[in-house]
Amino acid sequence: MFRDRQEAGEKLGMELSKLQLHRPVVLALPRGGVPVAAEVAKALNAPLDLLIVRKVGAPGNSELAVAAIVDGEPGDVVLNREIVEAYALDDDELRVLIAKERPELEHRCLTYRGNRRPLSITGKTAIIVDDGAATGTTMKVAVRALKRRSPREIIVALPVSPQETVADLAREADRVVCLSQPGQFHTLSYHYLRFPQLSDSDVAAAMDEAIRSQRAGQHRSVQHAAGHGSKATTKSKTRDNREK
Repeated sequence: MFRDRQEAGEKLGMELSKLQLHRPVVLALPRGGVPVAAEVAKALNAPLDLLIVRKVGAPGNSELAVAAIVDGEPGDVVLNREIVEAYALDDDELRVLIAKERPELEHRCLTYRGNRRPLSITGKTAIIVDDGAATGTTMKVAVRALKRRSPREIIVALPVSPQETVADLAREADRVVCLSQPGQFHTLSYHYLRFPQLSDSDVAAAMDEAIRSQRAGQHRSVQHAAGHGSKATTKSKTRDNREK
């Protein structure tokens, strides 16, 4: 059991830091994945971004997904072929259903990300992070969308998930890192001592804070490197003067 999402992210970051990852980019599934992913990004000293997924419900049954839209430049539509065939939906009907959900996806992108553009994962290691996965449906959609964006590798990173879900995700992603795989999953909140519901403003604030911290860390690294460069130059000049 984890104390909260932050602790889960710290432990997940420690586990991921043991791997030899090529140019990692951490992608959080909002809302609950954001505080977890922020700690992972910090542990890996990697850039953090969001991966926003919007379900497209079946006609008359909004809970049953016929497709999902994943944000990006460009965004991706991932179809649930079995449900599309079960409802005998043609291309025009699908377009209408998808178009109805795009405004909400765009609203969430603006609310969570503001004017920041999505990060490119081409040739990089994409790490998709959530606070847990019961069925893994959203995570599967995310993986399938990212495969079209030419990453070097896709890693699913979760604090907790049922064993069967981890096995399903392992067939989709290149690697799955999951800290806890209980035989009896119950609900996601059961595996956390503190598991508050997060609002849109919580997500936006967490992203802003993570990006500010990252920029501050990069600035300190540049200053540190510049300081060492100056010392090296001074030593070199001193040596040259002695030789003269």
